[in-house]
Amino acid sequence: MAKKTRPLAGELPRAVFDPARLAAVADSGLLDSAPESTFDDLAQLALAVTGGQKAFFTVADGRRSFWKSAVGVDLAAGRENDIRDSPCHLLIGTGEELVAENAVTDPRIKDLAAVDALGVGAWAGYPVVSPDGHVLGGLCVVDKDARPFTAVQREALRTLARSVSSEIALRQALGLARASAEASAALARTLQDSLLPPRLPETPGLDVAAMHRPATATGMAGAEVVGDFYDLFRTRGTSWCAVMGDVCGKGIAAAKVTALARYTVRAEATQRTRPAGVLYRLHEALAEQQVSERFLTAALAVFRPDADGITGRYASAGHPPALIRRADGTVEELHADGIVLSPEIPASRDHHGETHFRLSPGDALLLYTDGITEARDDNRGPLFGDDRLATALAATRGAAAADTLERLWRAASDHSGGHAVDDTALMMVRVTPGA
Repeated sequence: MAKKTRPLAGELPRAVFDPARLAAVADSGLLDSAPESTFDDLAQLALAVTGGQKAFFTVADGRRSFWKSAVGVDLAAGRENDIRDSPCHLLIGTGEELVAENAVTDPRIKDLAAVDALGVGAWAGYPVVSPDGHVLGGLCVVDKDARPFTAVQREALRTLARSVSSEIALRQALGLARASAEASAALARTLQDSLLPPRLPETPGLDVAAMHRPATATGMAGAEVVGDFYDLFRTRGTSWCAVMGDVCGKGIAAAKVTALARYTVRAEATQRTRPAGVLYRLHEALAEQQVSERFLTAALAVFRPDADGITGRYASAGHPPALIRRADGTVEELHADGIVLSPEIPASRDHHGETHFRLSPGDALLLYTDGITEARDDNRGPLFGDDRLATALAATRGAAAADTLERLWRAASDHSGGHAVDDTALMMVRVTPGA
């Protein structure tokens, strides 16, 4: 086999040597630093999502690609390679993701020494950026065999790379603004937003909407990252998964559990059709990743649209019951027994039951966190509660999903005088009338 040649320094992208980029790399403080569980966990999730064998989070200066995180690799020989040998310089040059489904034939990377050295059959890399937009390096996954990466896997890797960038941004901003509560709060909100999908996907025949509202209690509004999260995504064929969760506690530790939960559900729901099975695997993941003692509740609905509505299964892990608003305004609770998810509780397939449900045109499914039912005024008056929520939902008969959520939030806010001690997340899936 012909020896693979390295590009000359002059052939590397000019962006590699951009002084502003190199300064951003230095400011990150990541070069020559020890491995950290925060980045290792995200690399592990990248493998879980794709089924690859190796995953890296790399930071590159002008001469080397340093492996801040390397999973599935023997590190006895070191934690870096020459910048000319690694596809990382291509991410820096374009600022865009690079997916090579057959590394030995892809003209962009086939001549790089790392292809042979790491046994690369397929490679997927996504840029990791500094707060001011400079590409610091990349999050990448390696498979020993040539293979495709699905749209779901690519989106998950894209989200994980954004999470790495958000973690870096959070660290730098906290280091520069420890005395500024306002700056810390704004950054925490940025991280919170990174754990939620930027927008829900288009769902033919369905009207979907979601919202997240921060706590407003004194000293809490935006001050800490909280654990509310939601997601809606296609799993396989025409099936969809909707999830709502709430991690106990606040701060970075809660955010790590939130990220683990969201990405694990995305990975497992594409492999399993039963929501109870997805919750079981999430329970196992909490123990496998050795997260803190924090626990979480979650509600999961897996459904398939058909000509007359949707049919699905619903499972819960200690989460408030979902509500169904029928087309005539009747409200029903959707129950499924299940315990909260905690690394302190051994995972069991018997811990989570399932309930079947059917939505016809005009019917809607509401998932929510307890921030809305626990809304109360600052004099500790009565909670908004389950009954008021059901009554408010019934009063939205016929309303579109987004309008319904706004009206529910307004009803809870009016009850509490605009005071909220906890964040609130709401998501609705409505079958379009006449669909």
